[in-house]
Amino acid sequence: MPSNRKNMNLDQIYSQRIEQFSSLAEGLKARYTRFSFVRLAVFIIGIGISIYLFTTHFGLGIGFVVLFLLLFARFIFWHQAILRAQRHNEELVRINKREQRALAHDYTAFGSGKEFVDPQHPYTVDLDLFGDYSYFQYCNRTVTAIGKQTLANYFKQPATISEIKARQEAITELKSLLDWRQDFQALGKATNDDIQHVKALNTWLNEEPYVSTNSLLKMAFWILPFVGIASIVYGFMKTWLPAILLFSGVIYLLRQYLERITTTHNHTAKAEEMLAAYARLIGHIEQKEFTSTKLVGLREAFLKNGQHASKRIKRLSYIIGQLNVRYNAFAFILNLLGLWDLQWINQLEKWKAEQKELLPHWFDSLQEYEALISLATVYHNNPEWTFASIHDQSFLEAKNLAHPLINPTNRVGNDFETPTSGHLKLMTGSNMAGKSTFLRSVGLNIVLAMSGAPVCADRFSLPILQVYTSMRTQDALHESTSSFYAELKRLKTIIEAVDSNDNIFFLLDEILKGTNSNDRHKGAKALIIQLIKSKGAGIIATHDLELGALEATSDGAVENLCIEVEIKDGKLFFDYKLKKGVSQSFNATILMKEMGIRIED
Repeated sequence: MPSNRKNMNLDQIYSQRIEQFSSLAEGLKARYTRFSFVRLAVFIIGIGISIYLFTTHFGLGIGFVVLFLLLFARFIFWHQAILRAQRHNEELVRINKREQRALAHDYTAFGSGKEFVDPQHPYTVDLDLFGDYSYFQYCNRTVTAIGKQTLANYFKQPATISEIKARQEAITELKSLLDWRQDFQALGKATNDDIQHVKALNTWLNEEPYVSTNSLLKMAFWILPFVGIASIVYGFMKTWLPAILLFSGVIYLLRQYLERITTTHNHTAKAEEMLAAYARLIGHIEQKEFTSTKLVGLREAFLKNGQHASKRIKRLSYIIGQLNVRYNAFAFILNLLGLWDLQWINQLEKWKAEQKELLPHWFDSLQEYEALISLATVYHNNPEWTFASIHDQSFLEAKNLAHPLINPTNRVGNDFETPTSGHLKLMTGSNMAGKSTFLRSVGLNIVLAMSGAPVCADRFSLPILQVYTSMRTQDALHESTSSFYAELKRLKTIIEAVDSNDNIFFLLDEILKGTNSNDRHKGAKALIIQLIKSKGAGIIATHDLELGALEATSDGAVENLCIEVEIKDGKLFFDYKLKKGVSQSFNATILMKEMGIRIED
C-alpha cells in the first residue's frame, strides 16, 4: 500500500536524523569534557601567574588579573555554548524518536489536551478531539501553554474561508522546514509556563505605575547609595546616629510601599523563566524568512519599529529576575542601601510604558506559530492527506474519506457526498459494522477542514460548517440527570442550532436509545421530520430499520445508507464500506455465540 511505503520512507528519515544528532551530541560531549580539563588547568595557571606578578610588580599584577578575568569569562561562555549545543542535539534525538513512534500511531508522548474537554461543546467529546488517544494528542507539538491553548482553539471553532486558506498556505510552507520546526521544538523543551502566569502578567500590564511617576523616589535612587555609604563610614569613624536615622527613614519608606511592591512581584515573579523561553523561541522565528502571507505577517509583529521582540522580552525577563532577588535573605541590605525593590519596579514600569501594547501581540504571534507547526508536522508525517476546498455552495463531497486516528494499515476510506441544507443521510448497519466510526470520520475531518488543517482524504470539498453531535450522552450525577434526559437536552440544543443557523451539520448516533423500541421509533421519526423542515443536514445512524421507509416519502430529503457485514461459514467479515439502501445483515446472535453465550433456536 502507498501508506506503508510512505511510513517506511519517513521512518528512514527519522532513523537517519536520530543517528546524525546522536553522533553530534556524542562529539560535543567529548569536546566539552576535554575542554573542562583545559579550563581547570588555565584557571590554576592564571592564579599562579597572578600571585607571581603581585609579588614582583603590583601594577602589572592588577593589569594581568583584569585581562585574565575578561578572557577567562569569554572562554567559559564558549565552553558553555558547547554544552548547550550538546543538549540541543540530545533533545533533537528525543524529538525524532517520538516522531518515529508517532508513525506507528504511538503518540502517547505528546500532551493530550484533556483540560480542553468540554461536555457542553457542540462536538469535542463525541469526536475524540481532546484527551488520551485523541486527535489533539496525535498532532500536538506545542511547547508552551499559550501555543497549546491556540491549537485547541483552532479545533473548537470554524475559521473564515480567508483564514482557512491562509493557514493552509502557512502549513504547506512549514511542512518542508523539518530542521527549522524541530529546532524550534528543541529550543522550547525546557519551557516552564502556565496560562495562569500569562494572565498574571497581563494583570500587571494594566496596573497603574506608582514608582516611575514619583520624581522624589527617582531622585532617592541616585542619592541614597552615596549617603548610605557615607553614613556607614561616618558611623565607624565617629557615631552611628546618622546611619540609624537614615536607615530608619528607608525602612519606613519601604513599609509604605510594601503592599504594592508585593502585588507587582506576585504578578510578575513566575514570568522570569517563561519569558526567557519565549524570547528564545521568538528569536528563532525572527531569524527565518518566510514567503506565505500568514507567516510573514506573524513574523512582522516581532520586528516593528526596527527592534527585535526577542531582545525586548529577554530584557523584561532580566528585570523580573532582578526583582526576584528579594527572595534572597541579603536583599534587605540592598534595599537599605539603594531601595533595590523600588529600583527594579521602576525599570519594570519604564519597560511597560514602552512595550505594553506590543507584548500581547507578540504572544499571539508566537502561539499561532506553534499551532501551525503542529499541523505542519502532521502533514509532513501524512503527505498523502490533502487540504479541503472551501466553497460557498451547499454541498459536501469527499473521496476516500477515513478516520485519521486509525492506523493506515487498517484504515478504510469511503467516498461520500451530501447536500448540506435540508438533507439527511439515514445510516443503518449491524453491530460493529463501523457506523459510529464513519460518523466520527466525517465529523473530525470537517473540524480539521474548518481549522485549515490537512484532512484524511484524497479529496474533500465543503462550505463553512458548524458540527453538532449527539453520540455519547451520559448521566450527569451532579445535576441528577439520567442519560436519556441528557440526550434530550442535547437534541434540543441541536434543534435550536439548526433553527437559528444555516450551516449546521449534525451527527446523531442511536438517538433516543433510553426508551422502548416503539417509543424510540415514533420519537426518532418526529425528530427527523422536524430537522428536515428546518432545513437541517447531517447523518443519523440507527438500528431502527423501519425508519428507512422515510426515504420514499421525503421527496429526496432523506437517503438511506448502510454498512453491511458478510457472514461466511458462520464467521463475520467486515469491509466497513458505505453502500446505498437499508441494511439487511444481522450479527448480534453470532457475536453472542462467539462470546460463549448460548442461543436457543
